[in-house]
Amino acid sequence: MEEMMQMVNDASLIRGDFSTGTVLLSLLLAFVLGQVLAWVYYFTHSGLSYSRSFVQSLILITIVVSLVMTTIANSFVTAVGLMGALSIIRFRNMIKDTRDIAFIFCSLVIGMATGSQRYEIAVIGTLFMCLVIFYLHVTSFGMHQPHNGFLRFSLTSHIGTDHPVTATLQRFCGNFTLISAQDSGFGSPIVEYAYQIMIRNASKNEKMLAELGSVEGIENISLIMQEQLLEV
Repeated sequence: MEEMMQMVNDASLIRGDFSTGTVLLSLLLAFVLGQVLAWVYYFTHSGLSYSRSFVQSLILITIVVSLVMTTIANSFVTAVGLMGALSIIRFRNMIKDTRDIAFIFCSLVIGMATGSQRYEIAVIGTLFMCLVIFYLHVTSFGMHQPHNGFLRFSLTSHIGTDHPVTATLQRFCGNFTLISAQDSGFGSPIVEYAYQIMIRNASKNEKMLAELGSVEGIENISLIMQEQLLEV
């Protein structure tokens, strides 16, 4: 029994030279690669859920995991004790975007690689991940009907087939569907309209809204693009 405990105590989870210099090198590399990952996240992020604290956390997670790997490097008992201590922590922040979860996992893996002195894997892995992220961002990979939007406005009359609103939507949209047309009630002639639209060119949104605003009797025009709607 004593021999078994001795073997556990002497077991090394990570083999390497963990002198002061190598530990500092691991932490410095974790900081640099964490910065690279954070900058890539910053430049490729889209939507409304951007968080400064999350970007900073990507760097801190990388450094902390690297330090943890260094701490448990030569002691199985320390690793078990650290796992028990970390199990007490409860994280209550909700991550809305699954893409953010991928960045967190990437930070963890980079920290593990640097902390275990697998510097080549850490550098190559980080660069490869960044190239993949930029590729997905530039090509808009996976985007389906990218210019879908939700249009709302009020009008003092009902819309017919030859109405100026219909003509404007036909000119700027690939297709559009009327979701609701609701009278405001109390004898008011105002009707509230809601459309699901697919815009041909998102850069012409302002022009479309300007033409809709010139229609007589139209008020309270609101256009929400699909990306923004999903963030809300």
